Amino acid sequence: MGEMIQLGNGDGGFGAYRSYPEDEIRGALIVIHEIWGLVDHIKEVADRFAAEGYLALAPDLLAAGGLDSAVVGRLGADLADPAKRAQAQPRLREATAPLHAPAAATRIKAALKESFDYLDSAPEGEGRTGVVGYCFGGTYSFALAAAEPRLQAAVPYYGSADLGPEELGRIACPVLAFYGEQDRRLMDGLPALRQRFAETGADFQAHVYPGTGHAFFNDTNPAVYNPAAAEDAWRRTLAFLHEHLE
Repeated sequence: MGEMIQLGNGDGGFGAYRSYPEDEIRGALIVIHEIWGLVDHIKEVADRFAAEGYLALAPDLLAAGGLDSAVVGRLGADLADPAKRAQAQPRLREATAPLHAPAAATRIKAALKESFDYLDSAPEGEGRTGVVGYCFGGTYSFALAAAEPRLQAAVPYYGSADLGPEELGRIACPVLAFYGEQDRRLMDGLPALRQRFAETGADFQAHVYPGTGHAFFNDTNPAVYNPAAAEDAWRRTLAFLHEHLE
C-alpha cells in the first residue's frame, strides 16, 4: 500500500512514506512521527489512514533536521525494554540534542512546508489537506497550523503548542488535541492554552483521557499504550477529518 519517496532537493532533500487509498480518496493527510522518527509504527498509522480513504504522507523530519533517524529509532525501541532503558536514555538525549538548535527547527519547518505543498498541489489534496502528529509530531502539528493558512484541519496528539500570541492567532483551521491525564507537563499548561485559543476565537477542542499518560496511542510500547483511549481517539480523529476534509 505504501512506498518511500524523496522530497526536496540537494541538502534539503528528505524521505517520506506515502500511502495511497485503494478506493475513493477523501482528502490528504500529513502524518508526523514521534521523536523516534519515521519508524514502522508511523508507517502503519499512515497505512491505517490510507485504508480510511486519505492519501497519507509521513515525512522523515529527523533526517530533514540533520539527524540519523535510524539511530534514534533504534534507541527509541530500546526504551520499551526495561532492561535496556537506563542505557538508552542518555544516548537518546545525546542523539536528539541537535533538534534544540534553531537551524534544525528551520529545516524541519521547511520540510513540513514541502510536504504540505506536495499534497495540496495534488488533485487528491487540493483544498482538503490536514495534519495529524504524535508527541514531537503533535508539537509540529501546532506549528504547521500556525504557519500554513491553507491547512484545513490539525490533530495534535500530546503535543506542545510552543507558540507566541501572534503565531497562535494565525491558526485558522479547526484543531482537535488529545492528552493523557497523567501527562503532567502538558496537563499543567492546558487551562492556559484553552484560554489563549478562546481569546483568538479559533476552533480548539481538547480531549483528555483519564488514567492515561503520554504516548497512549503507541501500540508498540506496552508501558504506555492504552487500547481504550487509543481506539476512542482514533474514532474521534476520523470523525473530525470527515467533517473538515471531505
